Amino acid sequence: MSMDVELDGIFLENSTIDYDNYEYHDDFESRGTGAVIIPVLYSLVLVIGLFGNGLLLAVLAQKRRSWSLSDTFILHLSIADVLLLVTLPLWAAEAAQPNGWCFGAFLCKFSGAVFHINFYCGILLLMCISLDRYLSIVHGTQLYSQRRSLFVLISCLLVWFISLIITIPDWFFMVAHKSSTQEKTLCYQLAPRLLHHTIGFLLPTAILIICFSCIVQRLLRSPKVLQSQRAFIMLILPLVGVFFLFWMPYIIVFIVGTIKSSSDEPGNEQSGNIKGSLQTALMVTKALGCVHACLRPLLYLGLRGNFRKRAMAMLRCATVEDDVSLWELGVGEEAPPDQSHGNEEEQRQMTSVDHQVQSTQC
Repeated sequence: MSMDVELDGIFLENSTIDYDNYEYHDDFESRGTGAVIIPVLYSLVLVIGLFGNGLLLAVLAQKRRSWSLSDTFILHLSIADVLLLVTLPLWAAEAAQPNGWCFGAFLCKFSGAVFHINFYCGILLLMCISLDRYLSIVHGTQLYSQRRSLFVLISCLLVWFISLIITIPDWFFMVAHKSSTQEKTLCYQLAPRLLHHTIGFLLPTAILIICFSCIVQRLLRSPKVLQSQRAFIMLILPLVGVFFLFWMPYIIVFIVGTIKSSSDEPGNEQSGNIKGSLQTALMVTKALGCVHACLRPLLYLGLRGNFRKRAMAMLRCATVEDDVSLWELGVGEEAPPDQSHGNEEEQRQMTSVDHQVQSTQC
């Protein structure tokens, strides 16, 4: 009896699978972080950021009758954050969809420009505030004051203008292009970035470092100055520190990408792998930078008792009658310690002279 067994059906199908071309599992793992974690992160940032900045803008609007110079800077910082938050659904969709960016060239250019405008406005506005405090504490002069409130508005508008100028390359070189290392379309910039690094990051960072170094030296030598400028230390230093903590990884990857793009040789396989790693790093660090857009209102709530009081009152639909500063920031609102001390001495001298004149007349 012949017992021949014929393998057919599923056995025959299994024997013909080409495992060399089986890439589904690798694709799933490579897309896991970008397709799940980053969209969820963007969604949380969007909700928290819109609520926090909306509450901040509402508090500022309620306090518009007693508007201060500090409120002007905080307002412009918040507007920059809201603009970035509006574009987060686009970036979340790019990370979640297998095909990547699907919103066309214009929205790619617009969202890329808004992303960089948020960074430039943030660092330039913090530079203006820090420069004012540096002049006040170290040199006894004020860059901004209530008498020159128009100068504060002009400075903020100038910051927006510079940010728009720096982001002009985004409108020309931001493209929705299919990546050579990933099977999806990405929205990224294909252009030299020297202008971004020099004007938008290196110069403001150098000014901030110089200002804070001189301020710290001055505060360490004069304990009285430390007491009068405590509000500045308790607000500005955390704002600047958190800003660089969340943006520095993106800037580092951005600079490395610029260096690599200028030294890459066409057709180099290793160069292509490095480029793919840089694109992934940019995606992750960009998400980290966007997180910063929802953190400033949280810092205000945690560090400023006056702002927290007004915000809680607004949530309870109550009213606050006082006109105390929300920030106690001192940007143009307090006389420098040395100058106020000198004014006291002058008043004493003038008083003594008046007494002498009166005694002579008697």
